Amino acid sequence: MSKVVVRQEESLSLKVLHQLKNGDDRRLDLYFMLPKDMGVNPQSLEAGEYCHSSVVGRRSYYSSGLHLPLVQGRFVSLNKRTVQEFRLYLNLFAYQFAIAIETDSKELAQQKDPEQFYPALSELCDIVTQLLKKFRRNEPSEPKWKHYFDNADNYLSWFCEQRLLKLLSHAPRSNEHGEVIEQTLQLCRAESAYRDQRSYNSEQTQGDPNRISNKMLLLRRLLQRGVVLKEELKTLGVGLKKFATGLTTGLIMLIVSSLIIQAQGFLSGVTLALVLTLAVIYAFREIFKDDLRNALWRWLRKGRPRWSRILRDTTSGAIIGRQLIWSDYLPSSDLPDAINTILRRRHSQNRVDAEILHYGINTQVTQREFLAGYSTIQEQINFSLAPFARYLERGRSKIYKESDGKVSSDSVERRYQINLVLMLRENRQPAQFARYKITMNRSQIIDIAEGRLPDGIESLDTPPESTSDAKSSSASNTSTQAQ
Repeated sequence: MSKVVVRQEESLSLKVLHQLKNGDDRRLDLYFMLPKDMGVNPQSLEAGEYCHSSVVGRRSYYSSGLHLPLVQGRFVSLNKRTVQEFRLYLNLFAYQFAIAIETDSKELAQQKDPEQFYPALSELCDIVTQLLKKFRRNEPSEPKWKHYFDNADNYLSWFCEQRLLKLLSHAPRSNEHGEVIEQTLQLCRAESAYRDQRSYNSEQTQGDPNRISNKMLLLRRLLQRGVVLKEELKTLGVGLKKFATGLTTGLIMLIVSSLIIQAQGFLSGVTLALVLTLAVIYAFREIFKDDLRNALWRWLRKGRPRWSRILRDTTSGAIIGRQLIWSDYLPSSDLPDAINTILRRRHSQNRVDAEILHYGINTQVTQREFLAGYSTIQEQINFSLAPFARYLERGRSKIYKESDGKVSSDSVERRYQINLVLMLRENRQPAQFARYKITMNRSQIIDIAEGRLPDGIESLDTPPESTSDAKSSSASNTSTQAQ
């Protein structure tokens, strides 16, 4: 399996997933090659603005056994645990349960073949039923713990029902899979009746879609406590920008003062000519001051990260990792040689002029041990392509054809192809690469296909694994299976 997974999330969003372990030092760079005819450039969409508005990340503890009943091992000897420990392990299971079902349902929603969709839906229903039964088997009896269990149980029941109903609403049409549809509906009805029986939600809340949605959103946030890492974001280069402004002002004043002294030497006394000369000097100062400051700032900022982020455990407050983030447009001359080699492999018709949008993130994970049973954190980065689609043409055209003397036409839409090159460097190992072709129109991503790499370029699909990494991975899998 590749170290970094790139896949479609929603109609116009891209998800990048990767896992990090104790002591990892990883640099991940993504280069989006945006064709010029898309209309996306530094003037229409500033890189920092895009990163703030359309790049959303989440870092959380992760276990490879998402579908395993981890909670069963966590709830052993409840009387020997504190309320904080109980709540933490409850949240760990409930949150990963929700993420697993969400991931499976989104992947299943992209399946358009009824012969593959409905068997997978039946299997998903079985997984949901089994996990909910095993989860509820460990319901605590003490009131101080039961409150947290009820919140998690309420959310998981509602969330699973919503994901299954959403799948049915967009399911491919078929008259041969009525049993699977009925099985899914029966599970949804059972969960709805279960929540009514437990009086988890009032009649007013159930009858108002806004209230039930907001309540479940609140419960999900409560489940994230202790699982999703707390983030502290800081903007870098504030002092450097002030230095650039001060240096620019000093240089401008030095030039202006020199010109004023020379003008006074040529024009003695306060005359109309001297006043006009001074006016011209000050006018040129105002014209070039901003341009010089911006040019100096771009030169000083080149290659530097824009933001830093500290990741903390929400329970203990301990620092789990530190990150540096880059976001900028790059000229093709600044691309690494390996990426230029990869891009030259494209077909001649795909070699069009493009703006290069770069997003980079460097993560250093602490050597300190994570929560018991967890040796990995997962970073998920969602890139929304909606700001790109905003500049695309709506136009549709028609293709005409003739058959037996009759002329017919087919409507076609304008599509664009974005080349995404991913570069990964970790723990001082050689860089590894992957290339993806993203085909999209104004309303959705049509396809994401991984492209072949030239010979001599190391791919992410075949990562070299050291002996220590193999032992660590084996121990982690053994621990997960034991739990």
